[in-house]
Amino acid sequence: MTSSPFRFFGGRNLLLAAALLMLGGDFLFALNDAMGKWLVASFSVGQVVLVRSLGAFIVLGPMIARQSLRELLRPERPLLQLLRVVFVTADTMMFYAAVVYLPLADVMTFYMAGPIYVAALSHLLLGEKVGWRRWVAILVGFVGVVIALRPSSASLSLASLFALVGSLSFALGIILNRRLRATSDGTLVTWQTIGALLGGAVLSLSSWHSPAPLDWFAMLLLGVVSCCAHLMITRALKLAPASALAPLHYSLLLWAVIFGYIFFADLPDRQILLGSAVIVLAGLFIFHRQKVVDKVVAPETVIRDMP
Repeated sequence: MTSSPFRFFGGRNLLLAAALLMLGGDFLFALNDAMGKWLVASFSVGQVVLVRSLGAFIVLGPMIARQSLRELLRPERPLLQLLRVVFVTADTMMFYAAVVYLPLADVMTFYMAGPIYVAALSHLLLGEKVGWRRWVAILVGFVGVVIALRPSSASLSLASLFALVGSLSFALGIILNRRLRATSDGTLVTWQTIGALLGGAVLSLSSWHSPAPLDWFAMLLLGVVSCCAHLMITRALKLAPASALAPLHYSLLLWAVIFGYIFFADLPDRQILLGSAVIVLAGLFIFHRQKVVDKVVAPETVIRDMP
């Protein structure tokens, strides 16, 4: 059995390693989001996602070459694998569709509700215990989503609905990551990249514009950055419970505000800030209760599967 530095880590060190991987992956995702917003201003969502997916194979190629073909073509729980691909692809498509019209921080506010959904769904789908205090926090988090959504006939926009659907898909993707933790990182990310590639190809059939060399490079780099982020977060979710790590995604909101201001001169308005504050406070309380109630113990299978 191959030696791994994680083999000697206790539960606390595994949680720390998972947290660092999650934070690093979130920074790369924020960078990916800013690059994506810049690109979808000139190219269709389908075209950006298609070329982005091709770029991801620059990272995935060596992983696929080392992997068993049988494991890649016959992964565990095929139906759950397919559902995960659908949700992750929808997450990507909906995000880029939303940032065409909305500032990064606005879209990210809806995605910040992902951990709230994860905490609720972890009880139903993963069997993770969620007490009454966290259920109250979940309801408060939903109130924050409603505040940010502006649910009136005058203000509710299609772009906001894209972001809301994308955030729900994002949360379901996290849940399925935990259900499929016995599947290798390479297999998970390869299939979700293939899903995005196919979805982007279909959507770009009627909206293809020939990119300049710099645009090709930027879209391929987008794939490299996003693939590295996916791999880091996928590994983090194998080291610690989803409901414990999910609140760390709130770091994305900070980076979204910073990148949105630096690159696009966008700042969130008062209602978005209020909704964000409610969502973040609810999520932080859920995270606190998770630490109080649960002990993070690394599954033996996770340690064995590490390279």
